Amino acid sequence: MSTLFIADLHLDDSRPQITSLFEQYLASDEVRRADALYILGDLVEAWIGDDDDAELPQRIARATRAVRDAGVPAYFMVGNRDFLLGEAFAERAGFTLLEDGTVHDLYGTPTLLMHGDVLCTDDVAYQAVRRSVRTPEWKAQVLAMPLEARRALAAKARAESRAHTNSTQETIMDVSADTVSQVMRHAGVTHLIHGHTHRPAVHHFELDSHTAERIVLGDWYEQGSVLRVTSDSRQLRAL
Repeated sequence: MSTLFIADLHLDDSRPQITSLFEQYLASDEVRRADALYILGDLVEAWIGDDDDAELPQRIARATRAVRDAGVPAYFMVGNRDFLLGEAFAERAGFTLLEDGTVHDLYGTPTLLMHGDVLCTDDVAYQAVRRSVRTPEWKAQVLAMPLEARRALAAKARAESRAHTNSTQETIMDVSADTVSQVMRHAGVTHLIHGHTHRPAVHHFELDSHTAERIVLGDWYEQGSVLRVTSDSRQLRAL
């Protein structure tokens, strides 16, 4: 048996082949026979609210609910693109919402699960924006807007994000090693799984005289990326 992790799918109408790949993967034997499926944020390119009447959220809900209906627990953690996703959609989609920074036991190994954006503390500009848009007041104000206004706001935010990415050094947008050590130490773990940076890799390092492991999930812009965890292995692969 295995536990599966994916993140940073950035599903969008402009990449229909990736949405189809997502649906096909969730219908595969690997997923339907798994112990659990975890989606660690940025499932879509932009989430404008659980009341979005577009086709894409409906397709996502059907695909994830079918996993739950097959007897496989599905968990979801919001990322920086879909932090407006709430309990209403989670219920329709059949998954359980997780707080960023949750520790789950994976076959006897306590493992810290994160989206990963809060680890990028060298990107001061991004962290300032993140703090401002995560307040209950900001979210309530946006969700009170008409759908079309929210779609326009999301398009503007994506454009600003691209501009920030293009003008910022890659090292600044990666995780801070000190921050990684701090959060792992605070959680009392030596294993961390996260996404966000689109730099899939398995990192081993020393943490307080112990060997620690940080696994970074890949994005789904051009292909799928899956982490398969079993009782004795961790395999990060492209689909």
